[in-house]
Amino acid sequence: MSFLAKHVKLYEKERSPLRAFFGGLMRTIDWDERKHSVLMIDQRRLPEKLEIFQADTAERMIEAIQTMVIRGAPALGVAGAFTVALAALELRNTSDPDWFTKLEQAAITIKSSRPTAVNLAWGVNRVMSIPGLLEESIEVAAEAMLNEALSMAEEDINTNIKLARNGSTLINDGDVLMHHCNTGALAAVDWGTALGAIRFAHESGKKVKVLIDETRPRLQGARLTAWECEQYGIPYEIITDNAAGYFLQRGEVDAVFFGADRVAANGDVVNKIGTYMLSLAANANKVPVYCVFPKSSVDLSIATGKDIIIEEREPDEVLGISFMGERVAPTSAHARNPAFDLTPHELISAWVTEDGVIYPPFSGTFQ
Repeated sequence: MSFLAKHVKLYEKERSPLRAFFGGLMRTIDWDERKHSVLMIDQRRLPEKLEIFQADTAERMIEAIQTMVIRGAPALGVAGAFTVALAALELRNTSDPDWFTKLEQAAITIKSSRPTAVNLAWGVNRVMSIPGLLEESIEVAAEAMLNEALSMAEEDINTNIKLARNGSTLINDGDVLMHHCNTGALAAVDWGTALGAIRFAHESGKKVKVLIDETRPRLQGARLTAWECEQYGIPYEIITDNAAGYFLQRGEVDAVFFGADRVAANGDVVNKIGTYMLSLAANANKVPVYCVFPKSSVDLSIATGKDIIIEEREPDEVLGISFMGERVAPTSAHARNPAFDLTPHELISAWVTEDGVIYPPFSGTFQ
């Protein structure tokens, strides 16, 4: 039994927060060697239920990525790698001599399933670029791809611990921190990015409190970040997205933290919708804005954030919300639902990666 399956059963039995819930005990995404399947926490079900989504085919993995079973830039990178590995394992059973061409076609489909987060394409490309693949049989290649995906999962944990440690240096004892979306262990294999930094500060003994934006329309803050904070014992309060300016203006916030789905070469950040407005309000009230992400989220092929394609999701995510058991929008209503927005680099006080804290100017940092 994998770490993931084992600890889901433990959680269901106890029905109480597990203070060391992740940290090597449980991972957002895991490999079950016995079933030859990828196991993922189904993030659509949290916080009400902790359930496992099992994918034993590439098609099933793409479904998980598109329907938000798994989300978060670092987690998507590893998910992309596992999806390619599953595609290769499926081709292994066909003995098709043109297997690499078909794998390349599968890779294009995988990368297009969530186009904005660069980590997904990064994970797919890394597995597809293993040296000497074409010289091997599909059997050998499939095994190499799976091993690479497993290595990437381990690397993700180590990377996130490093950037969490670096981000924690920006947090003082007694700070009240505002956090957008979900950037914790659920957004990675383990630890996470911005919330990982907050968790590191908390576990280092600093007293912190988090104001968690709901993060509409999918409510990743209210559903996922709040749930994670309970597992770690971090004090928090949930606020509506449009209340952020109120608390910033009143001087009740010491710093704003969020992650990144893609970072352009000049430091512009594309992140969950609402990040831009939050950054504007923070800057207007002279509150520092910190963006925390692994280097794999940097896309040097993109000069500025304006060149990044923004994914628009189904309007039902906006229109399907109910209040007190009643539908909010008229049944004939239409909606626009961009999943991300662009925060210009001028609004960011510092960027945090596994290599350290980067202060302006960002441009040229990773050249």
